[in-house]
Amino acid sequence: MTAKRSGRLYAHPFSKDYWRDAVAELKDTRVLVFAALMIALRLALKSVKIPIAPNLDINSQLFVNALGAMTFGPVVAIVAAAISDTLGCLLFPSGPYFFPFIFTEIAGSLIFALFLYRADITVRRIVLCRFCVNFFVNIVLQTPIMALYYQMMLGKSYTWFNLPRIIKNLVLFPFEAVLLALFLRYAVPPLSRLGFVRSKVGELKLDKKNILLLVGLTAISALATWAYLTFK
Repeated sequence: MTAKRSGRLYAHPFSKDYWRDAVAELKDTRVLVFAALMIALRLALKSVKIPIAPNLDINSQLFVNALGAMTFGPVVAIVAAAISDTLGCLLFPSGPYFFPFIFTEIAGSLIFALFLYRADITVRRIVLCRFCVNFFVNIVLQTPIMALYYQMMLGKSYTWFNLPRIIKNLVLFPFEAVLLALFLRYAVPPLSRLGFVRSKVGELKLDKKNILLLVGLTAISALATWAYLTFK
C-alpha cells in the first residue's frame, strides 16, 4: 500500500501535521523499501571512512543517515536506526553487545530528521543539525553510556571527560557539516524528482554568515570543553 502524502514543507517540527505526515510514512511502501535500502547501505559502509588527517576520519554512514532521515522522517528514522544498530552489532561485532548504544543511533537519526525532513534545506540547518549530533549525541549522551559499558561489560572505569574523543568531534564538526551540505546539494534533486524526498534544497552557498556560524559553534564547543577541563 502506498499512502498519499502531501508535499507540504514545515518551518519546524512542532506541528501536528508534521507528525501526521511522519507517521504516514510507515504506510508508504516506497518509503519502506527506501528505508530498507538505506539500512543496507549503512551496514555496507560501516567500515568505509573518509580520511581528513592522521587518525582523523569521517564515517561515510553520516551521509546515508542524513539522507535517509530527510526522506522518511523521524518516525521511520527511529525504527531504521534501531534495526541498523542491531544488525550492525550482529553482523559486524566489535565487542560485547550493549543495548544502550542503540539510543545514540536513534538520537542521531532523530536529530537529522527533525532538522531536514519536509524542510527548506539551508546551510544553517545542516550546520546546526550536525553540531547537535556531534555535541549532544556524540559527547553528552555517549559519555554516560560509555561509562556504563565499561563498568558493566568490561569491569573497568571510564574517564567521563575523554578529551581525545571530545576534540575529535569538535575538529570533525566543520568538515562534516561542509561535506554534508555538498552531498545533499547533489543527491537530493534527483531523488526529489523521483518523489522520494519532499524537502527543498537551494544552492547551499557557504557565505560569510554560514562561515561565522561554523566558526562560532566550534569556538563555543572548544570554550565549553576548556572550561570543563579547567574546572575538573
